Amino acid sequence: MIAAGRVPVGARCLGGLRTPVLWGVAWGCLPAASPLAFPWLDAATVYALGLAMTAAVYIGFAVADGRSTVIAVEVCIASVFVVLAAVGVTGPAWVLVAGLAGHGVKDLWQHRTGFVSGTRWWPPFCASVDVVAAALIAVTILADVQVGW
Repeated sequence: MIAAGRVPVGARCLGGLRTPVLWGVAWGCLPAASPLAFPWLDAATVYALGLAMTAAVYIGFAVADGRSTVIAVEVCIASVFVVLAAVGVTGPAWVLVAGLAGHGVKDLWQHRTGFVSGTRWWPPFCASVDVVAAALIAVTILADVQVGW
C-alpha cells in the first residue's frame, strides 16, 4: 500500500521521462529527412555525418563530467560509431541503420547506468531520436525510396 501523497519511484521516473521521449520521437524525423537539407551530398554521406556527430555529443558530456575514465570510454565508444559511419558512406546503407539503432542502445545503457553524470534526460531523448531515425531510414531502404532532391 502506498502512503497518501507518495508516488512510487517508477511512476516518478516514467512521468519525468515522458517529455524527453516524446520530444525525441518528434525530433527523430529530422535525421531521417536530413539529406533534404544537403542536396549536393549523397544521402549516405549525410546520414554518416549525423551518426558521427551524434556519437561525439557524449564526448562533450564526458568532458563536463570530468572523470578521465569516463572521457576515455566515451572517446572509444564514439570512435566505434565514427568507424561505422565511415563504412556506411560507401558500404551497405544498413550499416548506418545499425549504427543509429546501436547508438540508441548505447543511450539506453547510458540512462540505465548513469555512467556520465548530469545527463538524466538526454539519453532517453537521444535514444528516441536514434530509434525513430533508424526505423524511418530502414523503411526508405525497404521501400527503395531515395531521400533527397
